[in-house]
Amino acid sequence: MGKIYAGARLRRLREERTMSQAELARTLAISPSYLNQMEHDSRPLTVPVLLRLTEVFGVDPGFFSERDTSRLVADLREALASEIDGARVSVADLSELTSRMPAVAQVLLDLGRRNQRLAELVGAGNDRDTSLDVPRSPHEEIRDYFYRRQNYLHETDLAAEELAAAIGIRPGEVLSALTSRLRERHGVHLGTEVGKRLHHYDATTRTLHLSTRLRPGQRAFRMATQLALLEHAAELDRQATQDFAPDSPAHALVRIGIANYFAAALILPYRDFHTTAESVRYDIERLTDHYGLGYETVCHRLSTLQRPRQRGVPFSFVRVDRAGNVSKRQSATGFHFSRAGGTCPLWSVYEAFAAPGRIHVQVAEMPDGQRYLWTARAVTRHRGGWGEPGKTFAIGLGCELRHAGRLVYSDGLDIGRSAAATPIGMGCRVCERLECPQRAAPPLGRSLVIDQNSSTFVPYPVDLNGLDGGQR
Repeated sequence: MGKIYAGARLRRLREERTMSQAELARTLAISPSYLNQMEHDSRPLTVPVLLRLTEVFGVDPGFFSERDTSRLVADLREALASEIDGARVSVADLSELTSRMPAVAQVLLDLGRRNQRLAELVGAGNDRDTSLDVPRSPHEEIRDYFYRRQNYLHETDLAAEELAAAIGIRPGEVLSALTSRLRERHGVHLGTEVGKRLHHYDATTRTLHLSTRLRPGQRAFRMATQLALLEHAAELDRQATQDFAPDSPAHALVRIGIANYFAAALILPYRDFHTTAESVRYDIERLTDHYGLGYETVCHRLSTLQRPRQRGVPFSFVRVDRAGNVSKRQSATGFHFSRAGGTCPLWSVYEAFAAPGRIHVQVAEMPDGQRYLWTARAVTRHRGGWGEPGKTFAIGLGCELRHAGRLVYSDGLDIGRSAAATPIGMGCRVCERLECPQRAAPPLGRSLVIDQNSSTFVPYPVDLNGLDGGQR
């Protein structure tokens, strides 16, 4: 275990609890001077002190880890890309800021994103008053809600697992267990949805209408979601109100998001699913067969296995379409999903469209040297009628390479050789790989070489001398 310096976080926790240094020192059984040195990063947190801190403050040890800042650093690098390229601030500066003063770093990130949104409005010719704050879309706020929690809701997961045990959720018996619970506890009966909707709950007649187009696993998920809304409405409100004002669009959306999380945790109870996933080395197809659920549902549940003292592999989950639009992204790791423009075209997620039904495996390396093992597979959904348009997505699931040995997909790969990794980035607009031949947009804050008498394989050659106008 490396040395942990987390003075700013320790000091902030103490101040939030309105404790003096002397009071906390007595609780930790250390001297006030020792505590003062830790708060100013003169001394690292020792293991005994770290364990006592988790007990005193009720936080996970990962709260103090340096790895917890990697996500914030990545966000800052994107929001302040032009400042970094202009040498006004360095990545090292951002890393130190997030480590020592994460709250200040978060404020800086919010300001940077606000400036980006204002610039987009001006660039689009929007004539609104840009002196006003530009609100983010509710869907962006929901993504960040789960991102901040590393895609794991502890209390929700426990409640769902407790209910699963009470009603007898087991592979092959999920639909019958959910049907009985809805009927016996809530007087809810099932009906058939004949319109375009996949499901509809009529509170007046207490009927849950389900489309005949839904597969068994999809029917179970919507039934479980309705149970969450019926049995845990107050808890859903409480959790949503932590971040969003009641009656706001974001509040309503996050309630649905938490209910969906509950549903997945109900039909795939944590301990059983975690044990099974570990036993089959996270073989997604074996898990889908065992539980009778879809590929996307299983992948999304795998990305939530972060229960303290029973953690699974920390995955990042992403769903993209052929055009590169990211419709879902959740991460329990430091992997950074770009908010500006598309993702990297060299990412194996896009290869999945070329061979639907086959899992593609890739070792990918980010510009900071961090490597990941990614799996990707295309999935298609149809309405059921001939000639009706369907939906095709690529589902990506990735983890840091240090966890790769726990996955069956690492078998046969030379994961220790850096040359075997595919260099990818966060997206062309903010990517630092200046020599990438696949780049779709010029890098921010860089002058280009513009020469009518020559051409290069790289589509946007950068003037490394940094002269204005791209002239050498």
